[in-house]
Amino acid sequence: MLVREEYLSKIRGFYDSNLIKILVGIRRCGKSVILNQIIDELKAKRQIDDEHIIFINFELIEFEELLDYKKLNIYIKSKIKDNKIYYVFLDEIQNVDKFENVINSLKASISNISIFIAGSNSKLLASELSSVLSGRYVLFNINPLSYKEYVALTAKNGKDLDTFWDYAKWGGLPNRCEFSNENDIKNYLHSVYDSIVLKDVIKRLNLKDSELFDAILQYLIETIGREFSIENIIKYLNKKLSYETVYKYVEALCKALIVKKVYCYDIVGKGVLKTLNKYYATDLGIAQIKNNNPEFKSYVILENIVYNELISRDYEVYIGKTPKGEVDFLATKNGTMRYIQVTYEMNGNESTIEREFGAYKLIKDNYPKYVISLDKIDLSRDGIIHLNLIDFLLGKEI
Repeated sequence: MLVREEYLSKIRGFYDSNLIKILVGIRRCGKSVILNQIIDELKAKRQIDDEHIIFINFELIEFEELLDYKKLNIYIKSKIKDNKIYYVFLDEIQNVDKFENVINSLKASISNISIFIAGSNSKLLASELSSVLSGRYVLFNINPLSYKEYVALTAKNGKDLDTFWDYAKWGGLPNRCEFSNENDIKNYLHSVYDSIVLKDVIKRLNLKDSELFDAILQYLIETIGREFSIENIIKYLNKKLSYETVYKYVEALCKALIVKKVYCYDIVGKGVLKTLNKYYATDLGIAQIKNNNPEFKSYVILENIVYNELISRDYEVYIGKTPKGEVDFLATKNGTMRYIQVTYEMNGNESTIEREFGAYKLIKDNYPKYVISLDKIDLSRDGIIHLNLIDFLLGKEI
């Protein structure tokens, strides 16, 4: 089993905190494994005994009664026997209606409790929780495996292009790495997707038209890296649909964590442009099974991979708008900004090199600027740094 140290290192400092620790991510990205790895650490390194660890997975039938939030509250309180810290792990908590009432009740009535909750839809995102938990939580966004994690899990040669394209095509959901046959991988990914649609879209968001949901997702996948246009979606679908209906389904894709919305940032005006955005796939395996574009293995997929890598490194990411064009990504962290262009290969072609490096001509500030591609030769020039994509994914810092 791959120890996901990237996430454990972020969570570890909060093990004994009275803040609620929330892990949120797309289904099957590995949240439950991380919860179990936290428990293993508590037992092995802190010598915490089983009586002081309460673990409930709400997708297991033995905990079905506890889907009633009042019964859940009584059950957890009944386990508290002394003044030592109790560590409570609630997995797939979104299955419990009014779960926030339980969390608030436990926090208000028990001081020696450390709560970890995990789930896979927007009920656990900051925008949904801020009003009910009053800022008494810390949120950890859990992503599918990064390329570096994928290489570690599979023990493959990360520098090998076949390894890279396997990851680019089939994504980073950990369990898909158990299969080598493409049909088996597809079947697994379809089962994950169907579970998302059934449990997070039809059941929770009450959107019944799964065909429309599929069609809109297919459009967003086929237009990764392009500016979103509601008019173009309606033309693509060739149906009489209201703007409101289409937006509702696009937002459902975001709430189910299948895609992520990225806003544009006006580099000159120094502001976020809320009316302009793009969408990127959370997992490229899910994108692959919902895509009909034969040119899917192209620079836009590399763009998606770089976006996913940046957010896994805790960057806040935007599309950079200039007066005459755009920069693929503007990434900020710890008060520092970085600009990033992504392309497939430049192969020493001067016009291609000029296009990619020339995107920075109108940007006059001194923040670091990068061009990332699969080229193995260093093409850095004019203070703009060129990085090999695979080196970047394997840990090269920017």
